Amino acid sequence: MHGGAVARMGKSLWFVPVLCVLAGVVLSFATIALDAASSYDLIPRSVTGGPDAASAILQSIANSMVTLVALVLTVTMVVVQLAMGQFSPRIVATFLQDKPSQLAIGLFVATFAHSMLAMREVDPQANQVPGLTIVVAYLLVLLSIVLLVVYVHHIGRSLRVSSLIELVGTGTRRTLEHTYPDHGDAEVSSVAAGELAAPHSGVLARIDETGLLDIATRAGCVLSVRVPLGAYVPAGARLVHIDGPTHDVDERALTRCLDLELDRNLDHDVAYGMRMLVDIAERSLADSPFLDPTTAVQAIDRLHDCLRQLAPRPFPPEHLRDAAGTVRVVLRRLRWNDYVQLAFHEIRLAGAGSPQVTRRLEEALLDLLEVAPTTRRAVLREQLELLRTTVEHRREGPHDTEVALEPDRQGIGVGRLVEPVRNSPS
Repeated sequence: MHGGAVARMGKSLWFVPVLCVLAGVVLSFATIALDAASSYDLIPRSVTGGPDAASAILQSIANSMVTLVALVLTVTMVVVQLAMGQFSPRIVATFLQDKPSQLAIGLFVATFAHSMLAMREVDPQANQVPGLTIVVAYLLVLLSIVLLVVYVHHIGRSLRVSSLIELVGTGTRRTLEHTYPDHGDAEVSSVAAGELAAPHSGVLARIDETGLLDIATRAGCVLSVRVPLGAYVPAGARLVHIDGPTHDVDERALTRCLDLELDRNLDHDVAYGMRMLVDIAERSLADSPFLDPTTAVQAIDRLHDCLRQLAPRPFPPEHLRDAAGTVRVVLRRLRWNDYVQLAFHEIRLAGAGSPQVTRRLEEALLDLLEVAPTTRRAVLREQLELLRTTVEHRREGPHDTEVALEPDRQGIGVGRLVEPVRNSPS
């Protein structure tokens, strides 16, 4: 068979399940042969039960495996449709090559084939029970349950946009390595040359500051992390610059202090949480400022709360010092201005046409101006001025502008609450 045809078969959805079915058939024949060679006394009846119980068990296993296969195929097709609609219709072929899905289907159909063949050997009249075959069926069921849980976890993670991007990116990288195997004479940075290169691509999800400080102190050097927390780092990119002697720097320990993962997370990255809130607000205003402004206001509420808690707090230093006061580690951190611009800049542009959104932004900025230290108020005033300028440019008259800039903490489109009218005594 031509090599290209073999490669296409290996990438198809059915190839791995078919191999698993064949493996299940072979396993069933092998265990049946061992049972027959031992006169069906290899496993005690206390484990397998009598012929009627064994037959019922094998029938239940076969029925459950058919249900699981249908479930996995349905979930896979739903995920493919979601991926097509949300991201790209051209991602289908790549997603169908997902090995965990193929292995899950393969194990379930293999267990089904094994159970069906085992049922033939159960003979109530001869009081014949293939004990080893049934025990193997038990083990296959337990393995199927574990794989089902793993599959559900995997398919949930696969729906993340970062996972789909990584799926396509990894395939592209693999093709690139095959098509262009010669890397030429490109210089690869190393600890000996004063640079630590990223061992693989990923997002810088965690920085072990204590570990970096210990390494730098023992080696007598200064470690400068070139990228901030949450930044994407390509494989081979310079991750850490080492200033000073490098012979005592443990490259493995240094690499362990910097976790490169598939996606950002909320464990250490405050900006990522704020970024998600901004994304939610922008998505609710994507087609029209009036599409879902209430969702945008709810996101602004959380951003307001986070910034209000952050405003009076001190920020950790970018320079970490040893016990003697010598700078040993240099980090890149987000400062107060960065967080404020992250929280308000894009939402202001997306929601300037919605009075409900602009009122809530106005109130949030005014409240932050009251609680923020004097040194942190300039960026808030800047955002407030930008908000007012943007609203004025998008409104047709002074009345609309005044309404749109009326502070509103409730976020329901009402400015100052109107005092109820009291009925005059008759």
